[in-house]
Amino acid sequence: MAAPKFKSVDEYIAAQPASARAVLSRVRVAIREALPKAEETIAYNMPSFKLGGETVIHFAAWKKHFSLYPASAKLLAFFKKDLAAATINKSTIRFPLAEPVPAKLIARIAKYRVKELAERKKKTARAG
Repeated sequence: MAAPKFKSVDEYIAAQPASARAVLSRVRVAIREALPKAEETIAYNMPSFKLGGETVIHFAAWKKHFSLYPASAKLLAFFKKDLAAATINKSTIRFPLAEPVPAKLIARIAKYRVKELAERKKKTARAG
């Protein structure tokens, strides 16, 4: 059976197990509050937030954790102490579903991603 193709963040959250819905809603609120001008969308079949047409951050539910994407090496180094309880795999940050949602940390990560994208844009503009 093929995985469903989600059309909205509401639809994505509603399709998750009951145990994950409240957690995902808290993650969503943390990102929305950190990035009030961001557009909510679905990308790669998961909730995503975009600013100026660029994806800032995605989140997704799994069986025992939720993940945030993408996490650059620079971001991971910057938040190293804060992420001690999380599991890191390449550019993915995983938080256990059974633990309290680190909403303030998620908000800080989202804001950091905006800064990263702005820095990248400046470098590209200078190089071009």
